[in-house]
Amino acid sequence: MKQNPSAQSTSNVHGWERAASIAGGLYFLGKGLGRGGLGSLLQLAVGGLALARGISGHCEAKRVLCELNEHAAMAEGTSRSMPLHRETDQQQLKTNAQAATATATVTGNDSLDNPPVASESYPTTTPS
Repeated sequence: MKQNPSAQSTSNVHGWERAASIAGGLYFLGKGLGRGGLGSLLQLAVGGLALARGISGHCEAKRVLCELNEHAAMAEGTSRSMPLHRETDQQQLKTNAQAATATATVTGNDSLDNPPVASESYPTTTPS
């Protein structure tokens, strides 16, 4: 995906989410510094990432997920940023349908209210 330089400087982590990232980052940094081994390195890494997310107010993973969600919403036609002109589209479709059927010629009984009577292809026999 293309990376927009201005997209990285925008803040997409706000309020309680930002405060929770800072608190969680400090917690994991403290736990990682208190022990040794591979687990502590993992805690230090997670804590550092969460702290950086909270301080900067930007999360690249959240940006990508929100962008994917918006693309999916646009594909479904439920996007908030995509202008929908459903009434004008329906009116245009109705006008086109009326214009297409105005010159149509009906040959036969195509009515749904009065379907054609099935002709009997088998002679009726009376049981003896």
